[in-house]
Amino acid sequence: MSTIYLFRHGQSEYNLSKTFTGWLDAKLTPLGIEQAKNLGLMLKDKQINLAITTRLSRAADTLKEVLVFHPECQETIIDDRVIERSYGDIAGHTHAEILEKYGQEQFDKWHRGWADKTNNGESFADVEIRVQSFITDLKAQYGGQNLGIAISAHGNSIRLFRKIMENATIEDTVSWTIPYDQYFEYQI
Repeated sequence: MSTIYLFRHGQSEYNLSKTFTGWLDAKLTPLGIEQAKNLGLMLKDKQINLAITTRLSRAADTLKEVLVFHPECQETIIDDRVIERSYGDIAGHTHAEILEKYGQEQFDKWHRGWADKTNNGESFADVEIRVQSFITDLKAQYGGQNLGIAISAHGNSIRLFRKIMENATIEDTVSWTIPYDQYFEYQI
């Protein structure tokens, strides 16, 4: 059986400023770098043979800190099926700006609604489709191989990864806060 170690990137500049980031690139804050180093320490005694991240630097930079302890990992794959949810037209705008312009009810729908999405953005339901495709391929390619697989992803893609792997409800999924300093472990 292969083991997945799934974790969120450390705090980014946009996380700190409460800005909708989505597919925009945002660097890690000094705290985010420390969180990434702490994840590395938490995972240092695990076997990691394969690493997967997205094209966004916050996930890739977090993964680099984890892999410091894993010279056995010889391959890193970029797979944007685990990239952050796209916030479309509100990406780059702060939560405060969106609240002021659209109100709390609309903010809540765009922020945590299951099927709601902004113009040119994705809903959680949309993200679930691409994360399901990723998991299906992961199981087909690496299931049962006795590998350790590190996946550096994003809060919203992790929500859907957890929903699928844990058979969770939509209500649970949209309520979760995904921490920067914890990993989720799954067997495939």
